[in-house]
Amino acid sequence: MAAPRRDTRGIVDAAELFAHARFRRHEPAEPLRPYLEHYWLIDWDLTQPYASHVVPHPSVNVVFQRYAGQDPFGEVAGIGLGLFTQKLEGRGRVCGIQFRPGGFRAFAPDRPLSSLTGQRLPLPEVFPGSGSAVAAVLGPDDERARVAALDAFLLGLKPRPDPQVTLATALVDRIRADRTIRNVGTLAEAEGMTVRALQRLFSAYVGVGPKWIILRYRIHEALERAESSEQVNWAALAADLGYADQAHLIRDFTATVGVPPTSYAADHGPA
Repeated sequence: MAAPRRDTRGIVDAAELFAHARFRRHEPAEPLRPYLEHYWLIDWDLTQPYASHVVPHPSVNVVFQRYAGQDPFGEVAGIGLGLFTQKLEGRGRVCGIQFRPGGFRAFAPDRPLSSLTGQRLPLPEVFPGSGSAVAAVLGPDDERARVAALDAFLLGLKPRPDPQVTLATALVDRIRADRTIRNVGTLAEAEGMTVRALQRLFSAYVGVGPKWIILRYRIHEALERAESSEQVNWAALAADLGYADQAHLIRDFTATVGVPPTSYAADHGPA
């Protein structure tokens, strides 16, 4: 597996987040790499509150969290269907595990991933006896020690190899990388599967359907283009992303991010 991604896709106004908090990604131990995207670490020390916003990836996250005035805790966060907002204030720390789409199933083989979608569950509810991991992960100031604690936590869960996990992960990777995959029928035909079989696989191993993932990656790319380009030809971008017309892109973008793409680009694009 390649090194952790360097792009900021999904983070709304990434520059603003980086101005308020230290954000890093780390690679997991080698045996875990087939199942994980990366670890992500955030620390902050703020005099004024700040709200971060993320358009979630089609990934389950395990998140160890410490906020001002609260006891530390761990959660399993299923795929978020809408914009995720988190208020940061005072001093705090978060250590997250972002699984590759489909990868979480190797650690919870008896749990269909659709049962986690849109949910945030206490860590011990999904992994009984895991409460001690919270202090082990959040306690050290040395982030290498935090990464080692994350490795130890996951390796202790003994992930189970599953060819369906491998298939689901590969299919989502293909959707992310191949712009010619614009609808579920095209993907099913390319893989020699029926649409129904593809949908069942994604429901059980990823947590959302392939159509949702196709649309979500389109929005991620539109967000990145809005933040990085001086001037965006939205009609051309809509066609490039496989939308029937510009209106469809505007509707999906607005429903997900909360503002039309032109307004977002005006507020968050290059100065």
